[in-house]
Amino acid sequence: MPPHRLTREIIETEDALRALIGEPAPLTCAKIVDHVTPLTRLFIERAPFMCLSTSDDRGRCDVSPRGDPPGFVRILDERTLLIPDRPGNRLADSLTNIVKNPHVGLIFIIPGVTDTFRVNGRAALTTDAALLAASTVEGKAPKLGILVDIEEAYTQCSKAFLRSQLWDPARFVDRAALPSNGELLQSIKEDLDAADYDEKRAQRYARREGFY
Repeated sequence: MPPHRLTREIIETEDALRALIGEPAPLTCAKIVDHVTPLTRLFIERAPFMCLSTSDDRGRCDVSPRGDPPGFVRILDERTLLIPDRPGNRLADSLTNIVKNPHVGLIFIIPGVTDTFRVNGRAALTTDAALLAASTVEGKAPKLGILVDIEEAYTQCSKAFLRSQLWDPARFVDRAALPSNGELLQSIKEDLDAADYDEKRAQRYARREGFY
């Protein structure tokens, strides 16, 4: 592996990494199982939001946010999940990655809760209308779903959320303090009318156009 362009102090082996950070505690390892339990399934059933991590056949990674009413990721059995795929920007990074490489990682997030739930497994895309029918929202069933066979499932500790103070309202950021989506696009495509783009986008969202 060539040195990073900004430093030569790079860890290149697991032995070197373990020498620095140590080994996980036995209890930490013991919590990793290949299924959801009656208690851990609550983290999936209460979660309105999750992140889906995928990579292609060359190892190039992508993380995609997924959100819907709580429990939108359905537990088909203790080792199988179904994630409904909703309309998006049609780049379909996650979906094309899954076709090339089935390995996925999920992290479930519940508002106000600092513990999260992680699942690693193998995914496949399904168009089974009977299976997808139960994922209907606002009268629309998804055309596509992601089936995940669980290989690892476990809770993640609260430290990241506590350090970031993510759920502290006093630390919430006013969206107006950041560039709008129109302004971001205009910085790339100079002839774009940022204000017009933002207004039309807000109107589409108000109509929930393309949500389902």
